[in-house]
Amino acid sequence: MKNYDPNDIEDIKTEQKRLYDEYKRKLAELKKVQKEKEAVGQVFTKGLLPIYVLHILSKYSTNGNDISHKISERTNGLWIPSTGGIYPLLKKFEKEGLIVGEWDNPQKKFQKIYKITDLGIKELDNKKELLKVKMEEALTVFTIVHNDLYE
Repeated sequence: MKNYDPNDIEDIKTEQKRLYDEYKRKLAELKKVQKEKEAVGQVFTKGLLPIYVLHILSKYSTNGNDISHKISERTNGLWIPSTGGIYPLLKKFEKEGLIVGEWDNPQKKFQKIYKITDLGIKELDNKKELLKVKMEEALTVFTIVHNDLYE
């Protein structure tokens, strides 16, 4: 049986504690980055998605999958909202009377096609008016910060 020097055991315990503390610190950093990414994503999903969905439906009737594809196309793939975020929004709009959804085939109920209502158009116009100045201010701020950081 090998004898261990008590100093070696103490060194190992010290190194274990250091490694564990470093692990906890790095894990906390990763969680912080994840929360920041989620916050940025919420600007799109909570702030822009509702108005953009109404805007798309003001152009033509369609389903939730197509709305996601249209947003992706318009933003060159920079923003691809999940249908998991779009369909609850469509249900909410339907309950509020802003849109109506009709099954493409009522017997099969394969996909629901949504159409904006007159109330939905009024809501879109109101949201556009309210957000225009804020969006322009945000673009100005983003441009200034971007230029300061990267130019």
